[in-house]
Amino acid sequence: MEKLFEDIGILDNAGQENCETFQVSKEQNTGKSRKLYIESYGCQMNFSDSEIVASILQKEGFDTTSDINTADVVFLNTCSIREKAEQTVRNRLSHINGLKKHKPELMVGVLGCMAERLKAKLLEEEKIVDLVAGPDAYRDLPKLILQVDEGEKAVNTFLSREETYADISPVRLNSNGVTAFISIMRGCDNMCTFCVVPFTRGRERSRDPLSIVAEARDLFEKGYREVTLLGQNVDSYKWSEQENNKAWIEKKGVQDVVTFAGLLEKVAQVSPELRIRFSTSHPKDITDDVLHVMARYENICKYIHLPVQSGNSRILGLMNRGYSREWYLGKVQRIREILGEDCGLSSDMIAGFCSETEEEHQETLSLMDAVQFDFAYMFFYSERPGTLAEKKFKDDVSAEAKNRRLSEIIDKQRDHSLQRNRRDVGKTFRVLIEGYSRRSDQFLQGRNTANKVIVFPKENFTRGQYVNVYVEDCTGGTLVGKAV
Repeated sequence: MEKLFEDIGILDNAGQENCETFQVSKEQNTGKSRKLYIESYGCQMNFSDSEIVASILQKEGFDTTSDINTADVVFLNTCSIREKAEQTVRNRLSHINGLKKHKPELMVGVLGCMAERLKAKLLEEEKIVDLVAGPDAYRDLPKLILQVDEGEKAVNTFLSREETYADISPVRLNSNGVTAFISIMRGCDNMCTFCVVPFTRGRERSRDPLSIVAEARDLFEKGYREVTLLGQNVDSYKWSEQENNKAWIEKKGVQDVVTFAGLLEKVAQVSPELRIRFSTSHPKDITDDVLHVMARYENICKYIHLPVQSGNSRILGLMNRGYSREWYLGKVQRIREILGEDCGLSSDMIAGFCSETEEEHQETLSLMDAVQFDFAYMFFYSERPGTLAEKKFKDDVSAEAKNRRLSEIIDKQRDHSLQRNRRDVGKTFRVLIEGYSRRSDQFLQGRNTANKVIVFPKENFTRGQYVNVYVEDCTGGTLVGKAV
């Protein structure tokens, strides 16, 4: 299989806390004069943004390279969600400093959330950084690069209320040729007290639905068979006559308001052979309309990432999550009622948030028992500068308590992941083949509708095919079977 990207420490179904996700741009040789190397850290939105950056610079005379040693320009697309994520980037910059000593003309830029949070301060702290650009400034990169070429440092961290990059066709840097991301909105209005995203990515704004459907159709025609609709909170997607261009809507015949349920249906109608996933949902915003659309279309995958963060209502209030423990459990029950017990559910959980007591931690564990998530991403609380929690609350849970509580959450999730996977042994699932198994080129892998990885002997099947796989065995993270 062509290696399009590298994964270092991807969070597995047990959710190892200290892992980072990291992807490298693929090789692209079209004879252009300069080489761009991009490393992307953090969430799927960052990987999608790197594809936008590559598209913008491709028109400015850049090819991408997977070898940093051949690069003329190196960009790190960064994450600020945790202190460790930023430290990973700083460590990487130290390594790149060694390369720059031997290649002084090498241009180094920091993009994304860390760039937005630290702004020009990054140029002072990391002497080798030449360019800093926030998530809404990527159209300005050609001008910023020109400034650096002329011997100046360059910064643009302006946050936009309109930018969605809707007119840019991404260069699929990190794709396997089968699955792709489509960004449907940017920013977040939720203001969870622990989260830095509203400050690094700005306010919510939705992309027009016709451009999203057109991108999905184009991907299908190019051979892609699965798209993931991306947003910080996809359930808040809304394209309306009041908030967008009335003349455009009248000309195109789009209804006055397109909600996420409406958009999901439009994308599902591109083709029954195109699978649809989405991420991320906020529990307080996901509606029955969305669930009923999911139930109505077989090609919309029956999987929802529904971050709970804590199982205690008081802590959820401090986090400004907008729901209680009881409300969340009611939402899970509604999902099971409409989509069935086999609908995949995953979550995020934070151990040791400000003032969390031992009893409140136990409520997180009991909520996990009640829901039985298929997998989860689990972290201990890491105070981020500039967030509401940093301003309002004391980070008063000891590191020892945080680590112990996190270990208990991880251990419980391992048990639940194994239990949920055992339910699938003896069942047959339709699987979209994404490539070879990580461990052997004699096996292929893909995911079922519930987002579970299934590994099976390759026989004569190829990437991009759908195949029915009978599950014979499992681990806590993978189903194992054979094609039938």
